[in-house]
Amino acid sequence: MKNKIKNKVLSPFLHFFRSESSSGIILLICAITAIIIANSNFASVYENILHTYLTIGYGEFSLSMSVIHWINDGLMAVFFLVVGMEIKREVVFGELKSFKKTILPISAAMGGMIVPAIIYSLFNYNQPTITGWGIPMATDIAFALGVLSLVAKNAPKGIVVFLTALAIVDDLGAIIVIAIFYNSQISWIALLIGLIVFIALLLANKFKVKYTSVYIILGVILWLCLLKSGIHATIAGVLLGISLPIGENIHKFKSSILYKFEHVLTPWSSYGIMPIFAFANAGITINAEGFSSNIFSPACLGIIFGLFIGKQIGIFGTSYILVKLKIAKFPSGVTKRHLYGASVLGGIGFTMSIFVSSLSFTDPSILSLAKLCIMIASILAAVYGTIVFKFIKSKSKKNTKDIKNIIESEKGLENLVKYIQTV
Repeated sequence: MKNKIKNKVLSPFLHFFRSESSSGIILLICAITAIIIANSNFASVYENILHTYLTIGYGEFSLSMSVIHWINDGLMAVFFLVVGMEIKREVVFGELKSFKKTILPISAAMGGMIVPAIIYSLFNYNQPTITGWGIPMATDIAFALGVLSLVAKNAPKGIVVFLTALAIVDDLGAIIVIAIFYNSQISWIALLIGLIVFIALLLANKFKVKYTSVYIILGVILWLCLLKSGIHATIAGVLLGISLPIGENIHKFKSSILYKFEHVLTPWSSYGIMPIFAFANAGITINAEGFSSNIFSPACLGIIFGLFIGKQIGIFGTSYILVKLKIAKFPSGVTKRHLYGASVLGGIGFTMSIFVSSLSFTDPSILSLAKLCIMIASILAAVYGTIVFKFIKSKSKKNTKDIKNIIESEKGLENLVKYIQTV
């Protein structure tokens, strides 16, 4: 019975992990395709399509935005809806329910956001590019999990959950930063209406409203309010996700509205929305001569060092301190090496960092340079993270062989105890 209950919670998590990790391959293909097109004779066609305006509605009741804005403001709200649902499920029933398990990924995510932002700010102090301090704060869930699934197939489930939870909290932190610091002039009336709609969602949850259409309609209205308020509209997805009913207990989880939304939207988010976002935002024109002359610019150094070095220091450093102080504990089966490998993979920013960079810079040349630096830092993190986990794998094999030899030797039990004490 206990295993059945555990599987009800674990199976959607594993489904989420498989979707996000495998979609990383598709994301990479879309990003490479966008770069190829942006540097080909079809570059003008690519740009024209992205900046074509689409109108939904009629007359005064219509909304008109460019294709790139529909993607970044509209489709990405669905992605963050999935993020919001994942956060709620893990906190209520999953790996983040326990305080000692929750405090580690949350604190690590905060350290992984603060340190990169500080590093970027130090490089760009008193520079006009200081506005990009939020760029190295983000971790790309799909790419990070994709690399982890490829290079650490035998890694303990705890490190997978840790990295997933960290990336989710990281995304939530990024979207809060976007909402507060990367916004246009605030419309307090629209924001107030949005708050009323959010309260209505919470009340619908409290009074056990079971009509999915109610949550969909209120969610769309909330998105429109935040879009008009000047706060980035994607935060509406997170707010809707955490307000959906999840069931009174584990037994009723699979019949809940949150589970139904998550079951339907996760594949669309992983295999549709994120690849479309990557294709629309990764198309940068690469000028080797221009890049070589700007590689040591404050913005470029801030992004690369922030993502590749800052993430490692922030995530691993915070986690190690908390464990040493016995405020938190490592997930089951997770070692310091696993934690360090996950910290390195946390430096894969890509989609979320590109998302923030598009809000940070209006100058096309600076924006293109920022995107290129994000890709370089993400590749460095992915390659180095792969090396770290490959080393862990080889060490594990060696340890297994050592243990086997010890057990088969004379005084096997005595020697085994001594060996364990030295590991």
